[in-house]
Amino acid sequence: MNTEEKAAAPVAPPPEDDGMTWWYRWLCKIAGVLGGVSCAVSGVWNCVTVNPLNIAAGVWMVLTAFVLFLCEVPFCCQFIEFANAVAARADKFKPWQKAFFYCGLALFPVFLSFSFTTLFGNAIAFATGVLYGLASLGKKGDAVTYARLQHQKMGDEEGMTEKANGAPE
Repeated sequence: MNTEEKAAAPVAPPPEDDGMTWWYRWLCKIAGVLGGVSCAVSGVWNCVTVNPLNIAAGVWMVLTAFVLFLCEVPFCCQFIEFANAVAARADKFKPWQKAFFYCGLALFPVFLSFSFTTLFGNAIAFATGVLYGLASLGKKGDAVTYARLQHQKMGDEEGMTEKANGAPE
């Protein structure tokens, strides 16, 4: 490859840092796997009934489990051709987008058929969405920076009070 081809080749942008540490990213992945397992087991158990709403909620829970496995651990779906493409697309989502998506997937069967099976089966999947939602809030600030901001704010308020009282500058 000569220099002209190197210059013409598109350069891949660096991956965006979403502010998640490695251990928190793994915690979210593990919660997604556990949520998928609980949704799958509860969904199959929920389908063993004659009530059509329970069957619909159970099918939705099994589909939620499939989506969680597909997005969080695509190597579990290695025989599905589009699994890696879907996982790559899901990794590009921001944490708040994953939070809304996972929480929405987990809440729908609960509204469809409120029972212990749907409630507890979707609890871990919902918790995965909550973890991603907390990640979108960002890191907690350190105490030194917070103290500086408070001190600066107090100084600004004192200056405004002096101006309001007519004190010379």
